[in-house]
Amino acid sequence: MTLKVGIQMDHVNSLHIAGDSTFALGLEAQARGYELFHYEPNRLQLRGNTLTAAIEKMTLNDQEGDHFTLEPSVDTDLATLDVILLRQDPPFDMAYITSTHLLERVHPDTLVVNDPVAVRNAPEKILVMEFPDLMPQTLITRDFDAIIRFREEVGDIIIKPLYGNGGAGVFHVPGHDMNLSSLLEMFDGLYREPFIAQEYLKDVRAGDKRIILVDGEPVGAINRIPAEGDARSNMHVGGRAEHSELTKRELEICERIGPTLKEHGFIFVGIDVIGDYITEINVTSPTGIREVNKFSGTDIAALVWDAIEKRL
Repeated sequence: MTLKVGIQMDHVNSLHIAGDSTFALGLEAQARGYELFHYEPNRLQLRGNTLTAAIEKMTLNDQEGDHFTLEPSVDTDLATLDVILLRQDPPFDMAYITSTHLLERVHPDTLVVNDPVAVRNAPEKILVMEFPDLMPQTLITRDFDAIIRFREEVGDIIIKPLYGNGGAGVFHVPGHDMNLSSLLEMFDGLYREPFIAQEYLKDVRAGDKRIILVDGEPVGAINRIPAEGDARSNMHVGGRAEHSELTKRELEICERIGPTLKEHGFIFVGIDVIGDYITEINVTSPTGIREVNKFSGTDIAALVWDAIEKRL
């Protein structure tokens, strides 16, 4: 199959390719003989009902520091592409939401992965709330008094922004910590949306597992161990990745959420599991492809493109 593939992404020169899933997807597409095109979200243009962008033909090379070449940009009707990968990093703000509205103009005739309507309607920290029995106790609100009462009820909590990413703004607030009110005041000044208060899971010291699902089926996992003295396991803030197999409980979680993901048209999803509980369902720009391949040899990029080809 010969495909024209656009990747809506942060600029390719900003990627750290050793752990970048967008790069892995691009390499696999290139290996299959697809034509690759690169553009940033701010290059989108909607005139009438025609969505265009200044796109650049891209060639990738798996060598850090010399990993891409781009040809001159050409304003192109995105309806002429076969596939668009929606891969810019969050935050899930109005700029991100607007890009999903624009991409909706060409989807599904041009297949956008993941489905822009589903991405917009299923913010990852809210989508997971459809499965309360699989989650730690969680409260989404801006009500300070409600959060204070929640901590009194459950003990140690995590506070984080509703639309954050990459571990930014994640705080562990023990039950005895006297800084909760000050922290909430700071959040109130930084964010207009509600916040998330979530029961702190001590099992996080043993790792926060990233499980990747393709078309609703689990295909691989890595465990991310937090750095000493940090509550966050995200690798770019010092977390350490290690090989991991799926437990019986994790397979049960995947079996429960898989049909919902498939129904929403989510081809590539990463979920986060601590101990026996799922904490997030990542559908915007999930990561972990290259780490899973490194530890287990599973080629998730190939599985994603197999699923895309089936959709086409």
